Amino acid sequence: MTRGHTITIEHGTRRVRVVHDGQVLAESDRPLVLRETGSPVRYYLPSEDVRLDLLTPSETHTHCPFKGTASYWSLPGAPDLVWAYPEPKPDVAEIKDHLCFYDVEEV
Repeated sequence: MTRGHTITIEHGTRRVRVVHDGQVLAESDRPLVLRETGSPVRYYLPSEDVRLDLLTPSETHTHCPFKGTASYWSLPGAPDLVWAYPEPKPDVAEIKDHLCFYDVEEV
């Protein structure tokens, strides 16, 4: 991490769920909670807990100097709703094989 920028990852203790237009897209008892300077708290969910069958890979890729290159997935009418870092940087290696959504609720 660069000076003044931190990322911490911890194992969440609460069940989380992702619902979009009334459909459950993910539900997990094993979220990783990522806290990053200047960003909202994000939940990274194991891919096994995500309805990948409902998502379509997107052409979008973004680069974060701290986490690496992200790939995205979409739903009809909801482009780039989900992202993951297939090859995360070593400092955040734990998020490999985990997906992140913009809106996650604790249940």
